[in-house]
Amino acid sequence: MASTTTTTSGAIPALKLNDGNEMPMLAYGFGTANIFGKDDDISKLTAMAIKNGYYHLDSAEAYGNETGVGAGIKASGVPREKLYVVTKVVGTKGQDVRAALASSLAKLGVDYLDLYLVHIPFGAGSAAELQRLWAEMEAVQASGKARSIGVSNFEQADVEVVLQTAKTVPAVNQIEYHPYLQHGDLVPYLRSKNIAVAAYSALTALTSARPGPVDGTYAELAQKYGVAEGEVALRWVLDQDIVAITTSKSEERLQGYLRTLPSFKLTDEEIKRISEVGKQKHYQGPGEAYMRAKYCS
Repeated sequence: MASTTTTTSGAIPALKLNDGNEMPMLAYGFGTANIFGKDDDISKLTAMAIKNGYYHLDSAEAYGNETGVGAGIKASGVPREKLYVVTKVVGTKGQDVRAALASSLAKLGVDYLDLYLVHIPFGAGSAAELQRLWAEMEAVQASGKARSIGVSNFEQADVEVVLQTAKTVPAVNQIEYHPYLQHGDLVPYLRSKNIAVAAYSALTALTSARPGPVDGTYAELAQKYGVAEGEVALRWVLDQDIVAITTSKSEERLQGYLRTLPSFKLTDEEIKRISEVGKQKHYQGPGEAYMRAKYCS
């Protein structure tokens, strides 16, 4: 099982992956370009995030945000080796992973990635094609252009297809994860395969899925620890040894996360309570539906 360390700058720890590399446990994600605006807006947000200590940057080919992220990296002036840069190849039938990577690297303005992910499993259209895509991912890692490789939005059956022919076990599965979408036994399964979990949309229960059954628990724990409810929500993810990908246009909020999150931890009972209460409601954000509509129609 992946384990936390404290080797990153600041007090937010890193997660040691199955390939020996380390992944900072708090990331800044950019979502779709039509949500965040044009490249110039994304560039400013990237520079702002980096300035405030968010060196783990999560982008994606499909969301059209790589050019803006790359401009923000350049504008920040922070050396490449201090950053943890992630992007994703869509993973459609017949896609040339090497060509997609070359395009992403050019847009991001970097010569390697810290983590490269297959964004969706359902775009491949067949098990054989998904296995072909993963073999190309392995070749990319062998070339040194991606230090770690993994997947995103994969359920257990998808991971099992990859593992049938894989020479390299995915280092990470990035999934939507919050109290209202816990994916049944998926997380324990991933842990059994030594695949780390990264969570996007961790604040969903406080935003698009509100009101809901965890509202009272979040409020109670926020009062107990003297923190914001969003910090309780992120702590619930981090305390499960899951990487949390968050986002905000508020510099104050981002600073608050870095200042407050290292100062407290939820108890095992509190983590379990949020999990159990969360199971009373199911909510999935629009990300997967967006990808299906765009790449599987």
